[in-house]
Formats: sequence, C-alpha cells, structure tokens
Amino acid sequence: MEKSVLSIDKLSIGFESKNGIEPITRNVSLSLNKGETLALVGESGSGKSVTANAILKLLPKHSTKYLTGTVTFGKSNLLNCSERKLRGIRGSRIGMIFQEPMVSLNPLHKIGKQLTETLAVHQGLRKRQAEEVAISWLGKVGIRFPEQKILAYPHELSGGERQRVMIAMALINEPEVLIADEPTTALDVSVQAQILELLKNLQKELGMAMLFITHDLSIVRSIADRVAVMLDGSIIETGPCCEVFSSPKHEYTKTLISSDPKGRPVPVSGSTSPLLSIKDLKVWFPIKSGIFKRISSHIKAVTDMNFTLEVGQAIGIVGESGSGKSTTGLALLRLLNSEGSVSFLGKELQGLNRRAMLPYRSQLQVVFQDPFSALNPRMSVADVIGEGVRVHEKLSESEIDIKICTVMNDVGLVPEMRFRYPNELSGGQRQRVAIARALILNPQFILLDEPTSSLDRTVQAQVLELLKKLQKQYDLSYLFISHDLSVVRSLCHYTIVMKDGRVVEQGETEAIFSAPKDKYTQQLVALSCL
Repeated sequence: MEKSVLSIDKLSIGFESKNGIEPITRNVSLSLNKGETLALVGESGSGKSVTANAILKLLPKHSTKYLTGTVTFGKSNLLNCSERKLRGIRGSRIGMIFQEPMVSLNPLHKIGKQLTETLAVHQGLRKRQAEEVAISWLGKVGIRFPEQKILAYPHELSGGERQRVMIAMALINEPEVLIADEPTTALDVSVQAQILELLKNLQKELGMAMLFITHDLSIVRSIADRVAVMLDGSIIETGPCCEVFSSPKHEYTKTLISSDPKGRPVPVSGSTSPLLSIKDLKVWFPIKSGIFKRISSHIKAVTDMNFTLEVGQAIGIVGESGSGKSTTGLALLRLLNSEGSVSFLGKELQGLNRRAMLPYRSQLQVVFQDPFSALNPRMSVADVIGEGVRVHEKLSESEIDIKICTVMNDVGLVPEMRFRYPNELSGGQRQRVAIARALILNPQFILLDEPTSSLDRTVQAQVLELLKKLQKQYDLSYLFISHDLSVVRSLCHYTIVMKDGRVVEQGETEAIFSAPKDKYTQQLVALSCL
C-alpha cells in the first residue's frame, strides 16, 4: 500500500462560544497519496474549509480548539509544529488556494509584489528573476496580458482574474501538496476547463498530491481519484470516485448527486412591459502614459451593448472572466461611469446625480459575487440585512427586526444567526445574507452577479427555487451574471453571450442552448454539458 504524503487521523475541532466549545468537525480521517487527487464535498457549513485550514493551522488562534487527532506531513504532526516551522511549509511544500481571493489578496499591493514576495521568501530569487517567473505563471493560469496585469492592484482585476492569481500564487513554488478550496468558483466553464487541465498536468509533472474542495460534482467527476463526502462535520462516505458516483451508499450522497439545477424559467405573463432598457452602452477605461499622463489608449470593457428587460423577465449574461459581464451590470446601476442610454421604467438614469438616483436605489438592488468582501465584517448579520431598510423606510426597530427574521427564513437562514458576524458564517451562509439584504427592500430589479457560485448544489437549488418563487410572486426582474450555464438555463428567459467586451450572440435561452450560432457560444455550451 502506498504511503500517504498527508494524513489526517480522527481530527475533532471546536470553536469557543458563549455556551462553551461548539464542535465543528468530528473524528475526521483522510489520507492523501503522492500524485493523487482527493475531492472533499459537502454542503456549506459541513466542515470542509475548516478541515482544510486546520492542516496548516490557519484557523483563528484565540477561538479554535484542536480537541483530538493529528495531521501528519512527512514525519511531523503539523498541529504540534512551531509557527516558524509552519511558515517554512506554508506556500512552499504545501500550497493553498483560498475560496475568496479578494479577502486573501492584499488590496494595498500590486499583484506582482504579492507573487514575487513568496518567491523571495521560499526560493531566494532576486527581483527581476522573480518577476519573470511571476509573469510566466500568470500566463500559465490563463490571464491575458500578464506583463500588464502584474502591475495591477486586486481591485483592478475581474473576479475570475483574481482567482487565477491565487492559483498562480499557490503553485508558483511547485509544492508537494496542494489544498484547493473551491479554486474554480469564479471562473467560466471554458477557463475552468483550462485550469483543471493545468492542475492535472502540473500534478502529473510534479507528482503533487491535491486535496480538492468543491461543491461542483461535475468537477469531481473530471479531476478526482477518490471522493470523501462530509455532513455536519463528519465524513459519511469515502471511496474511489467512480464507485461513489455509480453506487452511492449514503442517502445524503444520493441527494448531492441528483441536485443539479432543474426546471425552466418562470413563465412571463402575456402583458409584459419594459422595465429596463439599455441602448449603445459603452464603458471604456482610459490608459494614461507619459510625463503629463495623457490618455494614450483605452481598455474597452463594454462596447455597444443593447437589450431590454421586461417586467418579470430574467436575462442571463455569460462569457469569460474579464469579458465585461460585471462591468455591464455595474454600469446600468450607475456604479460605473458609462456612455449610452440606461432607462428604468421610461426614466433616463444617465446624468442623474447621487441625490437624484437615491429614490431608484431601493428598486435597483444587487447581489455581488464575493459575499465576504461585500459584507462589512464589523456589522452583525442583522445590521447588514437591515441597513437598507433604515435608509429607505421609516420603521421602528421592532418592525425592522420582524422584516429581518422573515427574509432570513426566506433565504434558508435561522433568524437566531442574525446576532453573528460574517466571519462566523460559512461561504454559502454569507451569500444568503447578501441575497437577504437585497430582497428585504422588495425591489423591482435585482442584479445577480454570480449569486450561486459559492454555494453547494443542494443550497444552490434552494436559492434558485427561492428566486423563481419571488419572481413569480412579485413580478421581479433579474439580470443574472453567471459562468454556470445550467443555472442560466434553469432561471433565464433570454441569454446574452459576451467576449472581449462585445456581444457575440444573444437570444431566447433555449434557442442559444439548442442551436448556438457563434463558435464561442458553441464551445461554452459543449463544455457545460460535460
């Protein structure tokens, strides 16, 4: 039997709370062999990320209790290692890709500095040599114009680009073990396929072992050798990937496998009327150069975008990261400067100042892609959800609390959680808080920017059903930005495909899926069916 390169044995972890120590994982045992990929799957809050972070002792020191068990790497129990020894292992011998790149990347430093820093620490490379390696790795993970992007700050990159930077940062020192916590969450299907292929090739080349945490079972099928299923902090089933998928033993595993997005969009009533009309929308960012910083060129983020969103309709926008999807959404909400016409219920929004836009803000809501960076870490869940109500409605605190509890129930959160803070929630729970914050104002339009990307399939299905229910009940209209075409097909009546800032194809969703005309659309649809 092959010796494990990393072994977790009967690991139990608890977090300190007002009521004592709350158990999070219970007797978790996993082994990882050289060159093997082990997928760890389960619902948000099941303990997957806690288990992964425990390997390198990245959990909060003041509140985490390692109750039982060991984490063996080489000859060392990592739970007993000194901080100095762990620093030598982290990022060098064990790399990690975190779930939320905007939180993990330093917003004050350029991408290049953050990549070269780890090369200087672990390999002792000089600045120029390290920069060459960093540019090479940015190219390997599919970032266009790496020589330019190495000079960018994290906020200047798209969500997918930030995730790819995290992948490059984790692999740049060619570790023996890679812990990948939802590494393809923010990526569209075409780039996702490239990244998975890259990871498999590097794994084969380096003999690298990989612990792959994901909620997307289609990825598990394509990349994993073995799979472990987690529920309520315990491993309930483990085995070779083909066996678990073909004949799952546990009822929960069967539920996970059968929980892909289903159904079709909510029927739109016959008497529809335009809610939002976009004509010739253009968002170009100037590039300044020279001593006098004159505009020398432009980044053409969005060019000539046109569509009309009807009351009760859902339009999906799909395309590569950096194609202009999120920029389009932010522009129509007047959160980015743009040219062209943005009309809401016949009223032109372009040119309105901040005060004039305020009455429309409650009707035009947004759920962002990265829930952790979108939620104020110093505010409780109740404060986050109720913030908009306090601005737009004159209600007593007891009335606000009732609304908060109601909307939390609607999105599948226990109202007692309203006293917690974002860092005390799982990724899926944080996303549901973000959705509740948008829903509480009863808007007519919601921009959904990858709202289900961080959710496991079972919760994703619940959220999609919730969105459909609310859409039917209140004639809500959605602009749904996603890289998951199966989700778009389930929710959206109309689909727009973008590439390099332009629309390459648009039409009724079923027509796009059944007979795509553009080669790029054909590629996306083919990859989504794998």
